[in-house]
Amino acid sequence: MSLRQLALNALLVDSPDAKCAAVQSIVRSGEPPTGAAHEVRQPIPAALPGRPARPLLVPPAQLAQRPVNTLAGRAALIHALAHIELNAVNLALDIVWRFDGMPADFYRDWIGVAAEEACHFQLLHEHLQATGFAYGDFPAHNGLWEMAEKTRGDLLARLALVPRTLEARGLDAAPLIRDKLQHAGDDKGAAILEIILREEIGHVAIGNRWYRWLCEQRGLDPLACYSELAQQHRAPRLRGPFNLEARRAAGFDEHELAALTARRTWRRCLARAPCRPRRDGLFPRLRQ
Repeated sequence: MSLRQLALNALLVDSPDAKCAAVQSIVRSGEPPTGAAHEVRQPIPAALPGRPARPLLVPPAQLAQRPVNTLAGRAALIHALAHIELNAVNLALDIVWRFDGMPADFYRDWIGVAAEEACHFQLLHEHLQATGFAYGDFPAHNGLWEMAEKTRGDLLARLALVPRTLEARGLDAAPLIRDKLQHAGDDKGAAILEIILREEIGHVAIGNRWYRWLCEQRGLDPLACYSELAQQHRAPRLRGPFNLEARRAAGFDEHELAALTARRTWRRCLARAPCRPRRDGLFPRLRQ
């Protein structure tokens, strides 16, 4: 069975533990990757990915904010992180089976990402269970997979908006969450976040590598193309603070980082400006 078919089979698994085991089995199999279109043979189910009956998926605005200085609050935070990592497993599997015609290294890279994301989920789930809770005990949102659905027909958009946008936001957030857990006395949780941050830099770097490779193949400017794709697919607005050191390590160049910080400065100036709205209504929300 081809590596891409094995990836689809793992994506369809409902149980998180069984899915993670399936990913590790793919890596151990050493199945040589290719991008031939005929490798994925079975009819594709309408309901992807396979997932357990719980957690309940709700809009992000319906997720309660809990203080991390309580056991339930820390458990809810760890649960949210575990949910993100399980979604990241699904995203890596999805990019392997869905998009054909890429070099073998592309599929090898993303199966490796899936395996590391599976380890992250398992570390977080074990830590969550040590608090007396389990995956599914808290509601969660479906934002990561919704972006996968939006970009299912365009690999360039997938690379731009999942690893380079949504997962790169994790590089910014991870140090803050790590410090919050450490301050709350959860040294084990903080140590897990340190592992995740280190390996997520590599995952985002893989996204950057293949995004730039595909831009070069299509004769596109990476920076201009990213802006167009973000607007077309209504990607989340990037907000600071940005972990520029981690973003550099993940392969973002200085032009991209400058664009990030310039947008942040521009928004801060708008938020503070005591100017009147223009008559054309272009800035209707500015303070008067």
